[in-house]
Amino acid sequence: MKKIFLMVAAVAMLASCGLTQTSSTSNSAAPSAAKTTTAGNALTAGQGAGGALNALYNQYKADGNKYDYKNMQNVLNTVTLLANCEGLKTSYKDKAYLADFGKGLVAGSLGLVTQNTAQTVTNSLVNMITSNVSSQETQSKAQETATKAATTAAGYADAAAGYANTAAQYAGALSSLLGAFGGK
Repeated sequence: MKKIFLMVAAVAMLASCGLTQTSSTSNSAAPSAAKTTTAGNALTAGQGAGGALNALYNQYKADGNKYDYKNMQNVLNTVTLLANCEGLKTSYKDKAYLADFGKGLVAGSLGLVTQNTAQTVTNSLVNMITSNVSSQETQSKAQETATKAATTAAGYADAAAGYANTAAQYAGALSSLLGAFGGK
């Protein structure tokens, strides 16, 4: 019962803050997709992605080297990671964007991603975000679910299920990526 309450509370917070804000200057704790027009936005997106990766990796290690897509904190960190990687979908061929995103990854991950591994991690994220799972569709569904959640209690349960489904879709790719960090 406590887990359900925490999931509903987290979803309510996301719904009230707006899941897919496009401003990188928001003070909201909700995941936000960074714009892809400037180097500063790439750096900010990379920092957000790095922070989410670090949180996911720490939980991955705590869970015995397993990605638990049913853990609500993992779900929220996955949504945050995907939102910050959205710019990679359109800028994955832009070397300057990728370089700035990589710098942000290094800074945001607090040492999990290093200068030597930034390009490999960025490439893994590009592959994940441009794979057969449509992140645009996922974000659209998540936004729709969050809107429903704002109006009804049943919507909160739907939103939690939607976010958990998003995390489940990326479970394999995230497990591989987190496992690649080894014994950090």
